[in-house]
Amino acid sequence: MSAAGAHATAAELPLWRQREYMLLWSGQVLTTLGAQASGIIYPILILALTNSPLQASWATALRMVPYLLLSLPVGALIDRWDRRRVMLVCHAARFVAVASVPLALALDMLVVAHIYVVAVVEGALHVFFNIAETAALPRVVPARQLQQATAQNQAGFATASIVGPALGSWLYQAVGRGFPFVVDAASHLLGAVAVWRLRTSFAPAAARPPRPLREEVAEGMRWLWRQRVVRDMALVTCVLNGINAALPLLLIVLAQERGASAAQIGLVFSLGGVGAIFGALLGGVVARRLSFGQAILLSVAVRAACLPLFLLCPGPWTLGAVYALASLFGPLYDVVQFSYRIALIPYALQGRVNSSFRLFAFLLNPPGAAACGWLLEHAGSTVATGVFGALCVLLALAVRLDPAIRLAVHPHARVHDVAD
Repeated sequence: MSAAGAHATAAELPLWRQREYMLLWSGQVLTTLGAQASGIIYPILILALTNSPLQASWATALRMVPYLLLSLPVGALIDRWDRRRVMLVCHAARFVAVASVPLALALDMLVVAHIYVVAVVEGALHVFFNIAETAALPRVVPARQLQQATAQNQAGFATASIVGPALGSWLYQAVGRGFPFVVDAASHLLGAVAVWRLRTSFAPAAARPPRPLREEVAEGMRWLWRQRVVRDMALVTCVLNGINAALPLLLIVLAQERGASAAQIGLVFSLGGVGAIFGALLGGVVARRLSFGQAILLSVAVRAACLPLFLLCPGPWTLGAVYALASLFGPLYDVVQFSYRIALIPYALQGRVNSSFRLFAFLLNPPGAAACGWLLEHAGSTVATGVFGALCVLLALAVRLDPAIRLAVHPHARVHDVAD
């Protein structure tokens, strides 16, 4: 069946009855669950080995570095390669990398340098996998259902972000230090099976004469920069992610100042996850009732309103409730801007444009977290909250005044360049 015919047939079915989408979605949710189960254990395990918070922090940082360094060239390579094959190779390589940790533990040979290497390898492979999976989504979902598919993805990932850390920490304490990594490795095997069973072709759009990688990367960046809405959303997402990167440390300090225990601090983040799940479930419905600009402004404005409310919270339950409200509209933002972007980008440019967008989107994450730490240490939680709250208000104002975002209309037409 042609791709166009398959999309026409798929458009008549709800997502949960679409075999190709459900395979792609279930594999992603499983691997996200595994990654969340082991991700929380990396710093805990290093602390157990070294008793050094500084060394523990490096594991988290090293997993983020590959995205900043590799996203642009990987985006160009993904547009050259079969995306299904890329996802399979990434699953296999990540299985080997993660499985090496419990093996080294069993042999009493695990050292911190080994964990760092696994963190870097995992981070690099995630770049390849994430860009390939994003570029593959328009092949299995009709353009009119991209918002709904994005909302379902967000719901699955939000659920995994709640269940995964709890599962990982329980396994670490009750069963053994290596078992969270066993679960993570097994999730990659299951994810590989799901990708292997896909029938859709994810080959490059058309054979092209080879060009220097730099030219192909530049082509994706130029496309993004010439599309006013996509460019402005990349900049808005960059600032918003910088603010979001500050929230975990800010919430921990605010909760500690209110006498919260470690378990109660965990409750704050669990409530935030619950808000994200409800937001993901409602995101597709709300997105259909609001314009593009209204949905983006609502998401940013609610986050701006919640930041000063944190200072009025007397304890962890109220902190968690406000954090749940702030998280409620995060998935709506992702549903609207992500579905708009992938519906607009030509298939042959999906990898390069999405990697360019992500480079902008994640650029301020490390500075945002570092600035929060500096402000908390030198000026206190009230000033830190005020600074990030003011920045969020300015961002909401910029969104409101941006005519490209305010007047944008979602491109419901079929994804460009899908071959018959």
